[in-house]
Amino acid sequence: MFVSNSKNKFYLVFPLILAGVLGSCASNNTTATSGNNSTGNKTSSLSGSISIDGSSTVFPLTEIMSEEFQNSYPDVRIAIGVSGTGGGFKKFCAGETDISNASRPIKPSEAEECAKNSINFIEIPVAFDALSVVVHKDNDWAYCLTAAELKKVWSPGAQGKITNWNQVRDNFPDQPLSLYAPGTDSGTFDYFTEAINGDGGVARGDVTSTEDDNVIVQGVSGDLGSLGYFGLAYLEENVDKIHGVNIDNEDPNDGGDGCVEPTVANVEQGLYQPLARPLFIYVSESALARAEVQAFANYYADEANGDLVAESGYITFPSPVYTKVKERLETKKMGSAFLEISTVGVNLQDVL
Repeated sequence: MFVSNSKNKFYLVFPLILAGVLGSCASNNTTATSGNNSTGNKTSSLSGSISIDGSSTVFPLTEIMSEEFQNSYPDVRIAIGVSGTGGGFKKFCAGETDISNASRPIKPSEAEECAKNSINFIEIPVAFDALSVVVHKDNDWAYCLTAAELKKVWSPGAQGKITNWNQVRDNFPDQPLSLYAPGTDSGTFDYFTEAINGDGGVARGDVTSTEDDNVIVQGVSGDLGSLGYFGLAYLEENVDKIHGVNIDNEDPNDGGDGCVEPTVANVEQGLYQPLARPLFIYVSESALARAEVQAFANYYADEANGDLVAESGYITFPSPVYTKVKERLETKKMGSAFLEISTVGVNLQDVL
């Protein structure tokens, strides 16, 4: 995924959770690099380099943050690779990068690998996002799907069995079903499978998978019987090619909202569930000791730069969450707050 102007990413909260808070691909060796040719006012002689890798979903946000940061600090070189959340953590825990973009929290096994290599880190939530389920633009039957129907399609037991749209719902047409999904190194894959199948990383294997979200767009847009998912930004960027599917969470506690369209407003109101989530960056302790990394991390997490989050299509945090994030940086609070809890329906203010 190499789109630098991604749109529309989202809040992760239910109505009650939102009230509580207020009180997720390209190849491993692809890199976007910015250097001394940035425009803007030079405000400091700060220099150095920062290496970043990881989530394709978080890439557009990190890219715009780095570009704006370099307007003030043009002598800081920032290289951003895209190898998926899992691939990024592999490099990060091996000490190969300073910052890791992640569309899910670090897993216990990954945290153990970091500890094994003496890589301490600070976990920094940076925005809310939502996933979109997408179909071909000429699909005129799958206007809305329930969470149960998505599980019926994507669960491991569906492999080789649920292969036609009329098996998803009786009144759907006799149309072969083709599935497109992020690769297994993707945090988007992990979150979707956890939210829909109830077990992160567990899904049927007879799908076309890729770490490049643009490949999913191409696949879905070229196949009438297709069904796929990725970050909502890619739906917004490709509305002329694909259609987003409304989601019915069938939750008796959701107020009977029924089919909910994937929009910023619906996510902010806590209506779009269960496909909403927080996004993160992870900063290594050793890298944070360098002035350029400290400055960039502070810039990224600053509520004053929330306009860049919105410009990238993501959803900003309420002020109390930014305060918590700032405290994590100022106190250098190491480790993850999510090793033993799920991010599905999480209240960030309580967890942080």
